[in-house]
Amino acid sequence: MPPALPDFHRRQTVLDHVHDILAFYHPRALDPSGGFFHFFKDDGTVYDAHTRHLVSSTRFVFLWAMASRHFDEPAYRRHMEHAVRFLREAHRNRETGGYAWQLRWQDGRAEVSDATNHCYGLAFVLLAYAHAVQAGMAEAKAWLDETWELLEQRFWEPAQQLYADEATPGWQLRPYRGQNANMHATEALLAAYEATGEVRYLDRAASVAESIVQRQAGKTGGLVWEHYREDWSPDWDYNRHDRSNIFRPWGFQPGHLTEWAKLLLILERHRPLPWLLPRAESLFEAGLRHAWDDTHGGIVYGFAPDFTVCDDDKYHWVQAESLAAAAVLGARTGKAPYWDWYDRLWAYCWRHWVDHEHGAWFRILTREHRKLTDAKSPAGKVDYHTTGACYEILRALKG
Repeated sequence: MPPALPDFHRRQTVLDHVHDILAFYHPRALDPSGGFFHFFKDDGTVYDAHTRHLVSSTRFVFLWAMASRHFDEPAYRRHMEHAVRFLREAHRNRETGGYAWQLRWQDGRAEVSDATNHCYGLAFVLLAYAHAVQAGMAEAKAWLDETWELLEQRFWEPAQQLYADEATPGWQLRPYRGQNANMHATEALLAAYEATGEVRYLDRAASVAESIVQRQAGKTGGLVWEHYREDWSPDWDYNRHDRSNIFRPWGFQPGHLTEWAKLLLILERHRPLPWLLPRAESLFEAGLRHAWDDTHGGIVYGFAPDFTVCDDDKYHWVQAESLAAAAVLGARTGKAPYWDWYDRLWAYCWRHWVDHEHGAWFRILTREHRKLTDAKSPAGKVDYHTTGACYEILRALKG
């Protein structure tokens, strides 16, 4: 049995939990030869010391930048600088300006194994530099501007007011379009605005958000569909039979519905548009109504257009983002049901997701909460969602 559930309405409790998560990665994640290790078993054992994924590399910048702002630990600042150096020196292609999606790192040298340019990846590059700026790394401001220009040149589609998704190493756009890259671009643009005060980032965040959750969702029954064709018409069959794709899953994603709810209210703090709160509430409500597991607890991964569950596994990030959304909605509206969800989700996560023996959160469980793997943090995880949710909760608890 887990220890007694602490009071997550107290800021110190949330901070203590973040510190416990960080202790799983510090110092074992540091690779002195460059960057950080990306693959960890439940007990913290590194099971792949050489593969480096752009998503993990950027999220490590976020992890340590935020840690350096919230805790009195000088090593966190050094970790952030170390992570930024790896991003620029190992992932970035000086000739094309792109960032390698995946590398093999060995003996202090990078060998690119996948040079595809992903807007999703560049969104996290933008996010990384924005958080480095907020953490006091002044030189990251130029790199933030550089990444904005790269996104503008290579992925922005003015007619749609959205970003394209994927390009070859030589920057030829591929036809797939997706909401996930645009959702994380919105997150990154909001962070860039908060880091710099430059209104172009806020303008763009508002445009992308409205394009996805208003116009595009209007084509799919009011909910956010994941996949689109080149003309931004919904592609109902993309990855229909591929449950293994962690970046482009089929079905409506309740975790993305609640994540959008959170992002819309962050946008509202800076630009109080009248449609933001109603859409945030409706997306959160839909995600929980269609995906909460009344039998076992928790939120399933995906549901089909007919609202039947299409993937009943449970992922850490879905629970974490829903926790943050519940807190933000509760603080914004004062409505008790959101705080009820907040309490219910914490009790559930404390029991099933927090690893009380080794630290951090598990990544994936079955519907009945059986472990599917002993890999706590493969590429992409690094507890970005769990710590990020906690930091957003801290903002909600300030009042």
